[in-house]
Amino acid sequence: MDSNRLQDELMLERNSRLEFEHKYKSVIDHNLDPIITINLSGRISYANIAVHKAFGYRLKELTGRAIIDLIGEEKNNEFNDFLSRAFSGESIEMEGIKFFHKRGKYLSAYVKTIPVAIRGDIKEIHLILRDTSFHLKNNERLLFLSYHDQLTGLWNRRALKEHFDADADYAFRCDEQLSLIQLDLDRFNTINDSIGRNGADEILKMIADRIKLVIPKAGKLYRNGGDEYIILLQNHSIEKTEKLTQKIMSDFTKPFYFNRQEYFISSSIGISVYPEDGTELEELLQKAEQAVRFVKERGRSHYRFYREEMNTAFTDTALMEAHLRRAIEFNELELHYQPQVNLKTGEIDSFEALLRWNNRKFGFVSPAEFIPLAEESGLIHSIGDWVLEVVCAQLKEWQDKQFRPVRIAVNISPKQFQIGAFAEKAKQIIEKHGIHPSSFEVEITESALMNMKDTLSTLQKLKEIGVTISVDDFGTGYSSLSYLKQYPIDIIKIDRSFIKDIELDEKNEAIAKTIINLAHNLGMQVIAEGVEKDLQAEILKEADCHKAQGYLFSKAVPASEIAERYFA
Repeated sequence: MDSNRLQDELMLERNSRLEFEHKYKSVIDHNLDPIITINLSGRISYANIAVHKAFGYRLKELTGRAIIDLIGEEKNNEFNDFLSRAFSGESIEMEGIKFFHKRGKYLSAYVKTIPVAIRGDIKEIHLILRDTSFHLKNNERLLFLSYHDQLTGLWNRRALKEHFDADADYAFRCDEQLSLIQLDLDRFNTINDSIGRNGADEILKMIADRIKLVIPKAGKLYRNGGDEYIILLQNHSIEKTEKLTQKIMSDFTKPFYFNRQEYFISSSIGISVYPEDGTELEELLQKAEQAVRFVKERGRSHYRFYREEMNTAFTDTALMEAHLRRAIEFNELELHYQPQVNLKTGEIDSFEALLRWNNRKFGFVSPAEFIPLAEESGLIHSIGDWVLEVVCAQLKEWQDKQFRPVRIAVNISPKQFQIGAFAEKAKQIIEKHGIHPSSFEVEITESALMNMKDTLSTLQKLKEIGVTISVDDFGTGYSSLSYLKQYPIDIIKIDRSFIKDIELDEKNEAIAKTIINLAHNLGMQVIAEGVEKDLQAEILKEADCHKAQGYLFSKAVPASEIAERYFA
């Protein structure tokens, strides 16, 4: 009996050991990650099926082969040290090794070690490998896309900012000039209407290719969104810049072909020069744009260098008011929309509507000039009503096209609040267009909070409707912080004066962070205005600021460009 029992126990132990070995081998064989087992001599003793799928080798091709023979030479020493640590019993990992694929190429790989110990002695090591070459290529593509226009492959606005900083610094040290050329296509919307968006995109790529052919080595070409292109020229004299511009104009007299059909496109060009016209990129872009407008107002299809007289200001208030009274009638007013970017996700689901006035006689008029006059003359009420109608109609259009839901913020003058019927008017317009009330944001200035009684009543009525409410330019007024507790406010917007130089000015940084913390504690969202630098955005992101808007991300652009950029 004792002999039989002993045999049974031995059989059970043997079966148990075999079962364990099968489970152990199954874990390795069916693992989705490639696993290679190496012995104390650094030679391969086993490889699972995933190794064949990832790197092309079968087990018989690897058995007995030195693992170091499959590693790129530039990291041989580092990999040998890595194995030594693994054989001492450490479970470690290593990134960026080059692993030789059977097809004759090296793939970037991540490797992790699992030492196999029997009674305390290391007998072999499992190497878990992962092919990371795809992720490297993906990261390279993401880096490319962050600095290039997806349609044309040209440099984008972000690249322009970085290039300009470097080129301007060099030009300053060498006492040289930079020329900034802005090229706007004339009436390109007719091409869109004629051949559709896909066809228009093909034309835009042809235009980019044609311009690239004539740009000198000292020049860079950018797409500024929509139908705008920008050329930055280093150490280019006025004469050379003019000669290049004339060459571009000449090339635009030749047709573009799409589906065997000729299309003729003209362009209006404006030029600004560093340092004569300014030393900052935004200033030079603004002046080049003013030169473009000057050209378009005088017949298009030509070019002009910026001149001070193009920056026409209204010196006659009565004349300005007379033109402003007819602005709606003559379709001179337009809304542009500036995106508000979620700093954590990079997503965009809200915009601020900004009013633009392009007068038929005097050209572009700054809001800083005409908004105060509109308030003083009472025109702000009719203009404000027009803005409400246009924004709600725009939201309705995007809603009908089944674009993803977004919110648009509208600046409301304190004068509009004082009438007392603003909430009722907003409700009527919202219901008329059939939009969701929360997609409409009323943005009031901090100074409006001073008039406690009327403002509180109006805001409470707006909240009953479901409208979103924000306070603009927060921190610049003199209102009591206790008002934030009493008013039904959803969003606080940090004034741009605290964002400017936030990366250099500790006081500005402290104020901005205080406002962000205040908003969080009150359960409100916070948006930073006037963000122009990557470092500013990074500081705000680390401080837990929800959103930001500014030239770092985008200037305010027409609704058609918003649809193209963010709803495509």
